[in-house]
Amino acid sequence: MGISVWQLLIVLAIVLLLFGTKKLKNLGGDLGDTIRNFKKAVKEGEEEGANTSATLEKKDADKDSTIIEGEVSQDKDKT
Repeated sequence: MGISVWQLLIVLAIVLLLFGTKKLKNLGGDLGDTIRNFKKAVKEGEEEGANTSATLEKKDADKDSTIIEGEVSQDKDKT
């Protein structure tokens, strides 16, 4: 029921006849460049995210925050 090796070879031969080896070589190179650039962008994004998180944590640690607990009440005039 699945695709056999012979069927894949026939499809590959037809693709080679239609496009030629030069176009397929260029297509493969372009695809490789695209994948390489995508991986580079993802890696840079992860590094930038890690740097941003570290900076935010440092700012939170440096900040002197004081919490004042109390009760807020509103006096309503009863007339």
